[in-house]
Amino acid sequence: MADHFTRVLSRPEFIALIAALMALNALAIDVMLPALPYMGEALGVSDENERQFVVSAYMIGMGVAQLAFGPLTDRFGRRAPLLAGMGIYVVAAVAAVFAPTFTTLLVMRFIQGMGAASVRVIATSVVRDRYSGREMAEVMSLTFMVFMAIPIIAPGIGQILLLTGPWEMIFLFMGGLATVFWLWTFFRLPETLPLDARRPLTIAGVIDGFRIVFTHRVAISYGLAGMFLFGALFGFISSSQQIYVDIYGLGVWFPAAFAGVAALMAVSSFTNSRIVRRLGMRRISHGAVLVFSIGSAVWLAFASAGYLPFPLFFGLLCIIMFSFGWAASNMNSLSMEPLGAVAGTAASVFGFIQTVGGAVIGSYIGQMFDGTTIPTAMGYFFMGVLTLICILVAEQGKLFGVGQEFAKADMTQEVAH
Repeated sequence: MADHFTRVLSRPEFIALIAALMALNALAIDVMLPALPYMGEALGVSDENERQFVVSAYMIGMGVAQLAFGPLTDRFGRRAPLLAGMGIYVVAAVAAVFAPTFTTLLVMRFIQGMGAASVRVIATSVVRDRYSGREMAEVMSLTFMVFMAIPIIAPGIGQILLLTGPWEMIFLFMGGLATVFWLWTFFRLPETLPLDARRPLTIAGVIDGFRIVFTHRVAISYGLAGMFLFGALFGFISSSQQIYVDIYGLGVWFPAAFAGVAALMAVSSFTNSRIVRRLGMRRISHGAVLVFSIGSAVWLAFASAGYLPFPLFFGLLCIIMFSFGWAASNMNSLSMEPLGAVAGTAASVFGFIQTVGGAVIGSYIGQMFDGTTIPTAMGYFFMGVLTLICILVAEQGKLFGVGQEFAKADMTQEVAH
């Protein structure tokens, strides 16, 4: 199976395709941001904070549906559920164009997110099918790099589309691009889960798969760590338009500032892919979380003191988000590494935890926006502390791979099939 897969799809094309699929999620979030005021105006939403629900509805829909796609992909393979989910994504994006009310738009975004759940779960599962260990971390970093390239250009794309037409053009663009990726997947991505590795789709089988995931200390701890990190990120994304435009008055330069931070995250993921085989996932991610937390504490201190000019804010944000790039991709790999036999279920559980949990946390942080950056800074700091606690639980109180003998014992544990 592995030799056949390698002949059909080269490693560069494999990475490009997986990154493209994962990028659909980033696109569906970030391309919306410049259009939020126009959507609110067109659909009668005056409260700026309520417009953030366009983002959170998508995230919650994606998170909830992942719990279904995990067992489905472990039973029926990767291709069929992935293609079905992408089809749902396309239909919902086009249907959103005709939404007569804000509530209807949120429903379409929720359904679009449900379709995107297939991409979130199955892209990760396919990587785990083919790779493991530090090689998996390297591939995940490369795909995450391309994934992070989307926020560099997505707000700009949204801005250009708004200059050429109404906000509905954004949804047509998403639907068209997803159709192209659907065709690429259909013609180029083979099935990566052999028949003899598939799990039964029974209540007992599904429960057993979830039991394996939730009882693995290392895996579930790193999964929760990822949830807190993404909660901080979603909190910033939800209020980024208000921070950049309302607080700092960037206006049309908002996409450029947003892209600058995203570019650093892409660079961070690329450098991680170059050094992870030599330094290991633990050393890099643990150090990155410490920098993330310290940088957030400094940001919170300056914001609370009422002194946070844009250059200082932007510099601290760049340091924090560069650290995020190192931490997130490695923690995703650390959570998936020991669970290859239930990769689909594991990806769905961690995707649900990180997406729904992150969206709920991020929405709460976003709704706390009060005209300052203090709520966002608090969100980053406290999420960093909680992430560090999860790491200590996973590694039994050790950092930087010092307690790796415990983790290795967990990772080599035979998972019942």
